[in-house]
Amino acid sequence: MKTVVFLIICLVGKNYAEIVDNDIDPENSIIWGPGLKPEEIVMKVRYIFLQLQDSNGKNLTKSPGQGIVSQQIKGKNVKGDFCQIRTQIIDCTDGSFIIRYRILKTCFNLKISIKVKNTEVVKVQSEFKGPVFEDECNCPESSLTKWLENNECNENNYNQLFENLKKFPSVNFDDIRNDIIKQYNKPQSVSICHYVVKSNKIYRNCYGQHVGFKMFMDSVLKSFTRRVLLPDIEFFMNLGDWPLVKKNGKIYPVFSWCGSDETADIILPTYDITESSLEAMDRVTMDMLSVQGSTKLSWEEKINKAFWRGRDSRRERLDLIDIARKNSDFINASITNFFFFRDEMDKYGPGQKPISMFHFFEYKYQISIDGTVAAYRLPYLLAGGSLVFKQKSNYFEYFYDKLTSGKEFISVKENLSDLVEKIQWARNNDKEAEKISKNARQFVRDNLMPKDIICYHMSLFKEWSKRLKNEIKILPNMEEVPQTPYSCDCSTQKSFHKDEL
Repeated sequence: MKTVVFLIICLVGKNYAEIVDNDIDPENSIIWGPGLKPEEIVMKVRYIFLQLQDSNGKNLTKSPGQGIVSQQIKGKNVKGDFCQIRTQIIDCTDGSFIIRYRILKTCFNLKISIKVKNTEVVKVQSEFKGPVFEDECNCPESSLTKWLENNECNENNYNQLFENLKKFPSVNFDDIRNDIIKQYNKPQSVSICHYVVKSNKIYRNCYGQHVGFKMFMDSVLKSFTRRVLLPDIEFFMNLGDWPLVKKNGKIYPVFSWCGSDETADIILPTYDITESSLEAMDRVTMDMLSVQGSTKLSWEEKINKAFWRGRDSRRERLDLIDIARKNSDFINASITNFFFFRDEMDKYGPGQKPISMFHFFEYKYQISIDGTVAAYRLPYLLAGGSLVFKQKSNYFEYFYDKLTSGKEFISVKENLSDLVEKIQWARNNDKEAEKISKNARQFVRDNLMPKDIICYHMSLFKEWSKRLKNEIKILPNMEEVPQTPYSCDCSTQKSFHKDEL
């Protein structure tokens, strides 16, 4: 069986290659990432970061162009044939690269070779005897604590998680389960699922008219129970965008994808960023890694305008169209779909055809305005190499508490009254604007990578299990969410796996 390889390199202008090529020092290259621990960290897509440096030990800030970085990732399957491996090199246009690969079938004697200017990066462990499992293998480790350690999850870094859980030091669902169902069983306006994980099997019962989004939590739990034996847990998952638990009412423990200043839901990473983390190089093309190579343009080559596209899900989005029309020389904004304000289509239309977010980052500045709740595209905007102007809002995602205005983004008033002023500041202070855009990308690499998303979920499940005082039981009306049938020989696991099991 031949190795399957997909290699994608985002190219940059040749002038940058001419400037920096001769001064690249391969031995000074900085390399890190979970892809360097393929035996211990099981992911659908494993990834490695590479930062190029010059002979003085300074980071390159421009792309050196095509062919400077190369890789070879190969191994043998149980039959002795070459493993099926998909690989990709992402040029981030800032002197850094992302090398990522997907193992399609269990691999042994995996060899990773990364070269800069045909010189081996010696900091990479070159061979792993294996087995290196693919994400689809249902071969869970027995200890969640051990899993968190192996995956280098920094549980002390999840301030929002522990802040949410302060309200629930002890939970007995036997006392409140029926009350939660009564409170939120409103089929016309609320969709919610009651989940139980028992003996690493998943069960649920859903309430509401529109419960299709249960597929996202189903996918999360199936993926995680393949990796590790989760503790027995019980929880309610809000399937809608709006948080449910009002602070001025009875506080119930409900997991949601979005929070607000007026609510007390327990916040998880959104279904959007979670799905892209679990399904990259498969069903999803736009993810937190691919977006970093979304444009071949350097900062200087980007269009010196602010850009926005989106549907009409908030009045301020229509206000932005008015602002953009008055300042068309430096703001490009259009509505792509009318639903909430169809009676104003004549004024704010016609609706423009949506474009791929990969093209957003041809512009120096991005505008983030809430939709029905927080705009779930913000992580991608922060990663794309442009400067983000974010509307102030009482809605938030699980990572907002780590962001600082003026450091990773520029805050604008909720009514957008200072947007023009802030954009003009950026245009007049180009170096400072570029620095903030770089800070944003670094923030993403430190906090919003696929491993971080998985770690956050796992840490929440661990902490949540400590608070549950009732016996975890499968209720009569629950249905099992089965694993997708998949052939994988777990008997080839490493000895420490066998000992723990």
